[in-house]
Amino acid sequence: MNVESFNLDHRAVAAPYIRLASEKQLDGGSTITKWDIRFKQPNAEALEMPALHSLEHLFAELSRNHSDKVIDFGPMGCQTGFYLTLDGAPQWSEVAELVEQTLTDVMSAEAVPAANIEQCGWAASHSLVDAQREAAAFLAAREAWEQVWA
Repeated sequence: MNVESFNLDHRAVAAPYIRLASEKQLDGGSTITKWDIRFKQPNAEALEMPALHSLEHLFAELSRNHSDKVIDFGPMGCQTGFYLTLDGAPQWSEVAELVEQTLTDVMSAEAVPAANIEQCGWAASHSLVDAQREAAAFLAAREAWEQVWA
């Protein structure tokens, strides 16, 4: 199949983890990498939408304080995690450090950035408390992030 995640056996992974999902060489010679930041076990649990939405806003904003390589951070439709797209081909440890630094920032955030009707398409669907709970759980499992396969 053309979509990388459609070729992933979701029964064989063990969330939480950080996994290189794809690496693309662009015509100009630069590289873009897409990372699977999986918070929840596929087909067993999911992030609630207000937590997912708030984590998206928080991570998208705060990660750029730690790296100028962040292109995009977006939620998976299955609500089990996110895709982090980066300029370049960083090592797994660099991505893990960026995730750890950003989620640590999430834990001390006092508000969800752009969670208002002017800057967000569904401003009513946010929860800082739930986002921080999910960030704390992901951070607590730090030792497991590199172990993708069950």
